[in-house]
Amino acid sequence: MDAGDHRVHMSLQRLGLFGGLFAPILWLALIATAGAITPHFDHTNHYISELAARGSATETWMRVVAFGFTGFLYVCFAAGLAATMPRTLAVLIACALIAVEGFGRIGAGVFACDPGCVRMSSTQDVHKLFATIGFVSGIIAALVWGILFRTLTRTERLSPLSIACGLIAAVALILMSWDGNPVRTPGFFEHLATVVLSVWIFLFAAAALRHDVRH
Repeated sequence: MDAGDHRVHMSLQRLGLFGGLFAPILWLALIATAGAITPHFDHTNHYISELAARGSATETWMRVVAFGFTGFLYVCFAAGLAATMPRTLAVLIACALIAVEGFGRIGAGVFACDPGCVRMSSTQDVHKLFATIGFVSGIIAALVWGILFRTLTRTERLSPLSIACGLIAAVALILMSWDGNPVRTPGFFEHLATVVLSVWIFLFAAAALRHDVRH
């Protein structure tokens, strides 16, 4: 690889890492904005997907930008990490988990939920599948990276935070899905999970941009 190609490679790599910095901010900002302008939307009781549901006032830009574009940025972030981190099997698997989270979000946007996220068609089932894949992959990614951070230079401090974020998000999703939960605020638990995982991605991207994490 000559000097010009190397510079291009490094630029693309950094753009990918910046995707991990920008995507969580955009994702949370769009959720907050869409929720604020959607009549009667309650972040504690309603699901995020309802903001992108078919026929909703914010459907187009939530599906295209919030779900589609930020999901794409997650995939770019995973690619940037794979080019930055030591090329071990464990690291590549961990990068792939972040990419799968991004693809899950993209799929959830392509197959929008039915109005009110109440099942009216098979599209609702596909949406739920992609959303579940995205969330579960994000949780596993946070836990796996939490373990890997212990072995990577200058990232040891991220390990406890990463594991904590993964555990909090996992508990939140369990409480969201539990039919017998006495606390009837599924939206709150879903929002908590996505906020925690978004903060984790943002801090990870900031650390990756700030330091050379190679051995």
